[in-house]
Amino acid sequence: MDSTQLPVQIQTVSIILPNVTIHYPMVTGLQNANAEESINQAIYQQVQALIAQQGFYQNPAGTQMTGYYEIKTNERGILSLTLGNYTYMQYHAHGLTILKSITADIQTGRIYRLQDLFKPGSDYVRRLSDLIRVQIRQRNIPLLADFKGIRPDQDFYIADKALVVYFELYEITPYYYGFPMFPISVYDLQDILDENGPLGKMLPG
Repeated sequence: MDSTQLPVQIQTVSIILPNVTIHYPMVTGLQNANAEESINQAIYQQVQALIAQQGFYQNPAGTQMTGYYEIKTNERGILSLTLGNYTYMQYHAHGLTILKSITADIQTGRIYRLQDLFKPGSDYVRRLSDLIRVQIRQRNIPLLADFKGIRPDQDFYIADKALVVYFELYEITPYYYGFPMFPISVYDLQDILDENGPLGKMLPG
């Protein structure tokens, strides 16, 4: 079997500071050292961006922060993961979690954007928005306003044979709902997928 198709080795790295405990993944053992470095750099930069976005540097003494990760796909040469950051700032009513994700090709180190999953010129924004709109109705998801559709760079990850498009807290739903996540089968997108992209690789054969 091609070694690039085997699961990637993952080590957990930690950032431990007063009031801060963050665990994030580091890829090890890739044949392509440049790809390994590119993926690990992308992960680290996203972790640091979350720390900054949550306001830690403005108020380190009054901030409690926890970071975590989940591996969603680790097969067929594709690594897809989420990075979560929960932060409670002193005197606020409640904490806030921000969730970001990274999908990478372990052979090349390429980090994929949502548009990279589809054939050039395909109207993936409309297709995904329509499928999500159906799920919102079927699942009776409470919205803050009428759903206008996804952004071209909407957050996503890949899990099993599905694309999971998600929204941040407060982005389209009330805080109490949590993260609105919309799994979409690769078979519902098969005609517009880039066959050589991450989702295309999840198809059998």
